[in-house]
Amino acid sequence: MRQKLRLRQFEALMAVTQYSSVTRAAQELGISQPAVSRLLADLGQSLGFSLFDRRDGKLVPTQEVRFLQSDIQRVLDLMEQISEVSQSITQRKAGHIRIACLPGFATSHLPEVVANFLKDRPGVSITIEPDRPERILEWMIDEQFDFGITDGFRGHSAVESKDIHVRTVCIFPTGHRLSSSSEITPADLADEKLIHTRRESEFFKSLANAFLDASVPLTSLVETRQFTAACELVSHGVGVAVVSELDAINYGSSKIESRPFSPKIAHKLSLVHPTQKRPSAITSEFMNAFAESLKPFQV
Repeated sequence: MRQKLRLRQFEALMAVTQYSSVTRAAQELGISQPAVSRLLADLGQSLGFSLFDRRDGKLVPTQEVRFLQSDIQRVLDLMEQISEVSQSITQRKAGHIRIACLPGFATSHLPEVVANFLKDRPGVSITIEPDRPERILEWMIDEQFDFGITDGFRGHSAVESKDIHVRTVCIFPTGHRLSSSSEITPADLADEKLIHTRRESEFFKSLANAFLDASVPLTSLVETRQFTAACELVSHGVGVAVVSELDAINYGSSKIESRPFSPKIAHKLSLVHPTQKRPSAITSEFMNAFAESLKPFQV
């Protein structure tokens, strides 16, 4: 039964082929001459043919070795590449991260975090896939993505999460009468038409309760899933809205203004990943970087 081929045997073979000398090959590999001779003897026995002929005092590879030489070199080059990539992975400079996120994050906040993260990591690549919370949950359960940014997450045994509560503000068109206020309450919005999130969302329920507690009717005008859409509608003078401060700042338009909303209502974001799939080192590092980027907006 032939012995298994070993990488070190190939290294010895190519070194002797290059230098035509066991002595020079041993020096290049940093091992003894007997060790090189043993590697070659074992390799020759495994392959079943002679590796070298001696001519004029030099070792010349046989025709069989010449036939295999290009394939052996490809193996050595591939191993060198794997070694370099693994070193980059260890140094958190290589890898691939698949991120599922709410549509608003695909165009605001997340791109800046990604850009900063990739600056010193030339070997890292990222996939960003925006979709609704229900779809993001499915992806996490099926382990199709490494990391997700969602809201309305109520928990699932196949998904681990970290909740982050983001401050909210009231936004209104620039020059609106509310601009004279330092803080906006439900009473201030009694005569205003509201642009808000879906009625079944936890955030809307909290907002509706705030109006109910203040005995102020909530006048609904537009219902939308995304805060970014609410910002756009407000900028066009359609109405006012209570949104995440993160979205209000990232919208960055001179057409809207914002003020703190009272009582304080937090928008809960959930950073999620599959329970049974341990995040890679580079994914964990990105998750931490993203969580850190939200700290200025946390309640």
